Amino acid sequence: MSDKTARATGGASVEKTIHARSGWPLLLLTFVLAAACVACIVTGATMLPPDDMPLTTPAHTMGVVLLVVGIVVLCVGPLLMLMGFFTIQPNQARVLILFGDYKGTVRDEGFHWANPFYSRSAGSTIDERTGKSTPLSTKVSLRARTYNGEHLKVNDKCGNPIEIADVIVWRVENTAKALFDVDDYNSYVHTQSETALRHVATTYAYDQMPGEPEGEITLRSNIEEVSAALKEELAVRLEKAGVVIDDARLTHLAYAPEIAQAMLRRQQADAVIAAREKIVQGAVGMVEMALGELSRKNVVDLDDERKAAMVSNLMVVLCGESDAQPVLNTGTLYQ
Repeated sequence: MSDKTARATGGASVEKTIHARSGWPLLLLTFVLAAACVACIVTGATMLPPDDMPLTTPAHTMGVVLLVVGIVVLCVGPLLMLMGFFTIQPNQARVLILFGDYKGTVRDEGFHWANPFYSRSAGSTIDERTGKSTPLSTKVSLRARTYNGEHLKVNDKCGNPIEIADVIVWRVENTAKALFDVDDYNSYVHTQSETALRHVATTYAYDQMPGEPEGEITLRSNIEEVSAALKEELAVRLEKAGVVIDDARLTHLAYAPEIAQAMLRRQQADAVIAAREKIVQGAVGMVEMALGELSRKNVVDLDDERKAAMVSNLMVVLCGESDAQPVLNTGTLYQ
């Protein structure tokens, strides 16, 4: 299937890389042509007879011909030659279109010359905000670009409203797809970036929720995995526009204001419970060690009731939030 047939049936455009002529020899030829035209004009003017004399000799006729040819060629030839010159900077390309037919893409940097009838516009796009038509240049930048997405309000996997934003680094790789397969590849990248971010945000939960299996990927705890998923999602969506993604990261992640306070209290409660569990585990270990040392060294012989009282007192001292006030027992152990 040819490129024209593929585009006509909605297939992806295929980029063809070509090499344009160097512009320096053609620039010299343009100057030579202009000088030759000037010489023809001057020669023809000198061969013309005075105003009061008719054109009676072949030399006079030749003078008129040289004058007319010199003026016509000087006005048309160098102008057409100059229209064919263009420059390409590093990491830049130009798409060559001749009367609507895609001829190829020039990626070689420098000063070049090509057919002056190659189009300098690859169509136009309509700005949705202003409604104005903006022409698309045939010169396409291949440099890396950064797009900072706006803060989006979406629901995560568990249905909690969250605010999320991303930043992506992208560049054009296939100029034919960028210009011919989408209307405006810049707007296409921005729109698909928002769509991909929404899809990724609804795929994962913001944080580990009670009842969920341990080790599940979450937006807050697994930044690298989420960024990789976002990059893969963008690569699939932007392949149609000939765009590749160099990097994609989350720049903002938070609960929506309406549930932020409730989620903060839940996180605080989880933190308090975890701290209490740690304190209790440590206190039990210390009490066990104290009873074991007292029994092993025969410091004191305690019955079950006194052991229970000692354990209770130690747990109160070790687990209490405020400092315990000591009480001295001046009597016997059993008073």
